[in-house]
Amino acid sequence: MDKYTACVWPRLEPFLIGVLPATPPSKFSMHYLRKMACYVRTRDGCFPRLGWHMWRHIACGKLQLEEELVWLYFETFYLLMPRSAEQRLEWPYISILQFLLFLYLQQLNRISLCTSLIGEEWPSPRSRSPSSSSERDNKISSQNKAHLTFIQTHLAELLELLVDPGQLSNSGQVLRDSQLTSEALESLSLLLEGSVSHSRTMYPIHKLLSRLPLQSQAGFSKLSRSYSLQQFQGFLQQVLCLNPFSISTCSQSGKKLAWGTLKAKIFRNTHMAPLGSRLLLMSQVCKQMLAKDSEKLNNANIKLHRCSEAFIYLLSPLRSVTLDKCRNCTLILGPVGTSVHIQSCENVRVVCVAGRLTIGGSSHCTIHAFTPTRPLLLPGNVSLTLGPFHTHYPTLEDHMASVGLAVAPNLLDLPLQFGAEAPSEFYPLVIPFKMVEENCEIPWGLPTDYQKAVESREKVIEDWQKTVKEAHLNKVQRWQFQALVEQKFHEWLLETGRRQELDSLLPPALTPSTSVDHWPSTFFWYEDCQCCIEF
Repeated sequence: MDKYTACVWPRLEPFLIGVLPATPPSKFSMHYLRKMACYVRTRDGCFPRLGWHMWRHIACGKLQLEEELVWLYFETFYLLMPRSAEQRLEWPYISILQFLLFLYLQQLNRISLCTSLIGEEWPSPRSRSPSSSSERDNKISSQNKAHLTFIQTHLAELLELLVDPGQLSNSGQVLRDSQLTSEALESLSLLLEGSVSHSRTMYPIHKLLSRLPLQSQAGFSKLSRSYSLQQFQGFLQQVLCLNPFSISTCSQSGKKLAWGTLKAKIFRNTHMAPLGSRLLLMSQVCKQMLAKDSEKLNNANIKLHRCSEAFIYLLSPLRSVTLDKCRNCTLILGPVGTSVHIQSCENVRVVCVAGRLTIGGSSHCTIHAFTPTRPLLLPGNVSLTLGPFHTHYPTLEDHMASVGLAVAPNLLDLPLQFGAEAPSEFYPLVIPFKMVEENCEIPWGLPTDYQKAVESREKVIEDWQKTVKEAHLNKVQRWQFQALVEQKFHEWLLETGRRQELDSLLPPALTPSTSVDHWPSTFFWYEDCQCCIEF
């Protein structure tokens, strides 16, 4: 095989994180994007970097789009770009060429490839017959081709957006001798990456083509320091291939983890995938407690699929998290640099710090979150509850900094659609593990109404404990009173479904009979429980 044979594939993150799960405005069609590409080159301060004010002028003034929608796309693109917390606090400027590619990419939802957006479907476990296995493989293979098919089908228009408008005919068509500059090629690295001869080392496409033999194949001219557009397009069509780090590839050939029960399917590719393609897939995690803070999770894209009646703690800095078709679960996450996407879930509780929170087609879910962007509530939601982030762990702020999130601002209370949890129903969450820590406070505190609700409840507890102490109960009375409180507490656990969560905290060595009924009863405190008493 030729030493410099290239393999190029679509990057995962622009499709996983960058494509909003909604039909894009008609003004994002190629016709209007061509006009935008011409316009920004004629205005000072627009090219090659674009600021919010000029984008608002173009989108609201020229394209007549609503400002909320205009900001949403600008903000989504900004989240997609890796930045430190300090950089995110600066007034944002973005690459106009990459932004044009990003806007074009929103067309994905117009051609019925929505399954690629929220993740590829896991194979059904109901049948293991050869025919079923063949159907499953064909289905996964078909879904894995979705991003590749999009790039191959629309490659000509994607490249056209990167060409200087002076190289277009009067009718807007690309001229035969059009050139692609090195700066334009670098912008294409938003969508494409690759390797040489299936090497384990991956490069953005502009760095991949820095090798002289590949430059020649791709149509690079030393004289003009640019690429022949026609030859470059032909080169890409020859070397484009499936992403070796896709969701379906990870589920088939990733490293399987023995974190859960035999039924659970947990795979990762973090030991071999480049930054931006690291995946951890968790499917069918059922009726168990799972807690991890492994470095193997750092900056990984997490997908949870069809999990049920599980309590999952992933206390590491994460890149993105998707919950798909989960029910009756509790999920506590470390800071998520880009998005937490909840899709088609029922009765899940999520506690997270995230760059963006998106919920669609879900019912009876409760989300306690801190987010510097407005939560995006999609159609199909029923009985959602939003409340402030209400827990902490020792390295929370360090993890936030590592994914580029600061402790302000918090826009949880400004979603596009909102159903806020009433302060009277708000309770702090306590992570039930012994941890060495220097502070026991949420770094940015709680909103005033919620803090007052917590303080009021704490006052009730203090008064209750004082009343019990001043009653001067004798030993028998204390035993009878404690038994009564425990009975009410366990009744509440069963009524609310919290019993399973507490029982799952027991070490495996303990027998099933050693449940919360037999725990030492010196102090009862549960996050939502209104029974709290110390003896």
